Amino acid sequence: MTLTVPQVLLAGGILLSGVLAIIAGSPLTGWVFRHVERRSGVGPGQTVSSIQAASVVLRGGQMIGFLERTAVFLGIVTGYPEALVGVIALKGLGRFAELRGSTEGAAERFLIGSFTSLLWAAVLGALARLALTHL
Repeated sequence: MTLTVPQVLLAGGILLSGVLAIIAGSPLTGWVFRHVERRSGVGPGQTVSSIQAASVVLRGGQMIGFLERTAVFLGIVTGYPEALVGVIALKGLGRFAELRGSTEGAAERFLIGSFTSLLWAAVLGALARLALTHL
């Protein structure tokens, strides 16, 4: 089977969507956290906010984010959006003890990071899935 130039470009776009979904989700989530901090009135040199302090409790968040975005993107691209349910369940179970703890801001950081990461991967996965239907 010989691919045409538009098909090769479309396949490249799908691959690029996957890379962006997985890799660019971390800087995007970081940007959202900084925006939340700015909106909460915490400036440079001021006391560390609860959301920022919670990052110590929620260790491994960036690596978990890479894995969750990979699972969500691949699930949607392959036509299995139910993968999101599994990712959300695993994240909730895996973080349950830490979220139940007394660290202020941990639940907020978990929710903000999860929603940002999952939405980013889901949108790019949906775009890639749409492109796949035209390949």
